[in-house]
Amino acid sequence: MKRLPKSATKPKTFDGYLESLSEDQRAALEKLRKAIRAAAPKAEECISYGIPAFRLNGKFLVGLGAAATHCSFYPGSTVQAYVRELKGYQTSKGTVRFPASKPLPAALVRKIVKTRIANGGFA
Repeated sequence: MKRLPKSATKPKTFDGYLESLSEDQRAALEKLRKAIRAAAPKAEECISYGIPAFRLNGKFLVGLGAAATHCSFYPGSTVQAYVRELKGYQTSKGTVRFPASKPLPAALVRKIVKTRIANGGFA
């Protein structure tokens, strides 16, 4: 059996990425997508570094993704301002990891995205 080149398996669109996920991961990331859209209606969807992301004024705003055991939200350094609200979720410098069964609250996602935009920290 002939294997496809690795680049042929990478998603080229936001929806293409989501289609490759399990039903629960897709549902969790769709909720995240909707909350991001509500907070940043002028942001455009794209694929950046192999994951679905949003750009605003041509610059990376936030990203999201899924791994074998969790989903991720990538709002950059803005995570640090919301450590208390994110208690119960695994966080690192610029990432929030969560199980598909426990998606991030939409109101919190909107707050994080709006803070990121207000701080202009989406270079």
